[in-house]
Amino acid sequence: MGKNGLHSVLPLLLTAFFFMASGPKAPAHTPAGIKAGVTAQHSGHNEEEKLQPGKIIIDHVVDHYSWHITTIGETEISIPLPVILYSKERGFFFFWSSRFDHGHSSYKGFKIAQKGAQKGSIVEVTDQGEVKEDRPLDFSITKTVAAVFVSLALLLGIFITVARQYKKRTRKPPKGLQSLVEPLILFVRDEIARPSIGEKNYERYTPFLLSVFFFILLNNLLGLIPIFPAGANTTGNISVTMALALFTFIITQVSGKKHYWREIFNPPAVPWWLKIPLPLVPLIEFVGIFTKPFVLMIRLFANISAGHIVALGFFMLIFIFGDMNPMAGYGISVLSLLFTVFLTLLELLVAFIQAYVFTILSALYFGMALGEVE
Repeated sequence: MGKNGLHSVLPLLLTAFFFMASGPKAPAHTPAGIKAGVTAQHSGHNEEEKLQPGKIIIDHVVDHYSWHITTIGETEISIPLPVILYSKERGFFFFWSSRFDHGHSSYKGFKIAQKGAQKGSIVEVTDQGEVKEDRPLDFSITKTVAAVFVSLALLLGIFITVARQYKKRTRKPPKGLQSLVEPLILFVRDEIARPSIGEKNYERYTPFLLSVFFFILLNNLLGLIPIFPAGANTTGNISVTMALALFTFIITQVSGKKHYWREIFNPPAVPWWLKIPLPLVPLIEFVGIFTKPFVLMIRLFANISAGHIVALGFFMLIFIFGDMNPMAGYGISVLSLLFTVFLTLLELLVAFIQAYVFTILSALYFGMALGEVE
């Protein structure tokens, strides 16, 4: 348990580094909370500025170069995060995201783009303020990456503690964290890994499946808590889900045996005229190698992001109606809050379902590659 518990977390460390190297996009400024965002939109001198619910909602879902905590009056309280850039002309740069002043300032020839195709990303600028064509390589620790490290620290703390309890309490009933974690571990092992992969090889893949299950579940639950260090939309970020799906894809292809590849390129149950002269079925099966992990990536990303967007949409109804009439805003607030609470409870269920679906589909792919489970 202890050894597998430690090994099961190691793949997720690679997830964080993969996401760091993927050049995360962030909005042009750190969100100041829904109410603060609405207030900021109305406080400008431009009379044409209006409430933009879509912009505010998306701004709360996408990634950031700093971690916003709260807003008091006109002051935004946020935690700056490390910015790590590599310029082809000037080399590496390390500084804190607070140097950008929430996207309003430039620093050492870099700034956060406010418009265009690169909006929200760090770009390099000339002395005259013009944006250079070549973007710097961005290895910054964004909010999502920081949230990944937070969840990894929690997972390590939980499983190291549980492993130590097992060593101290040999042949004793589970207690404390053991009683919470053990049923989930046994569920993944006995209800997902064993029947999907087969009795002979399931133990080899159980650590990875446990890692994926607990990583997704924990981050789904943390995303529902709007208090630091929780509240990040980690599993609603497509770069994170892509990294997880990429692990499943690589393990599946590496594990593939002769039976697996024969079923793809020369399926025996398919008539010859569907394989010669045009390899229609083999082509479909080959495309399926890539569509399966792609679906894994999109399903998790879309479900978690949609939950956050819908919940924020109901919450924004208060300000939309309040913008038309203050009394209407007060009237809709009760209904809006009730719907928000209902969706939050629904998201608790979705958090478990999505962790389960991603894990069991990964296990099924591994079982198909091994060719032992019919």
